[in-house]
Amino acid sequence: MIGRLDEVVIDCHDTTALAEFWQGVLGGEIVRQSREWVALHPPTGITVSFQEVPEDKSVKNRVHLDVAVDDLAVAAAAAEAIGAGRIGGPQPDPVGGFQVMVDPEGNEFCFIVGPTLIDDTDA
Repeated sequence: MIGRLDEVVIDCHDTTALAEFWQGVLGGEIVRQSREWVALHPPTGITVSFQEVPEDKSVKNRVHLDVAVDDLAVAAAAAEAIGAGRIGGPQPDPVGGFQVMVDPEGNEFCFIVGPTLIDDTDA
């Protein structure tokens, strides 16, 4: 082993606004380390930090967060209410299903559910 995963960092323009959005999704405590760097410590899981960068997001993420939820439709609607967007509809797969979302700055993430928790009538 070379090291251990310490946190996931998301580049953004507005560290405070994006940390508050993700706090709405994951819960937890926001810790401002500077104007350019804000960390979110969710009650479970790994720290998600937000780093201010000058450039805009221009292509699909090569890495994204998967957020386990009980119900894709309910989670997607709740996230939309705080600024997220949906990409397509819910997608069933052999191990459950997922809904691709974007945060307020356009970063893709997925809500995921187990195999008995997806209603593919919404697809």
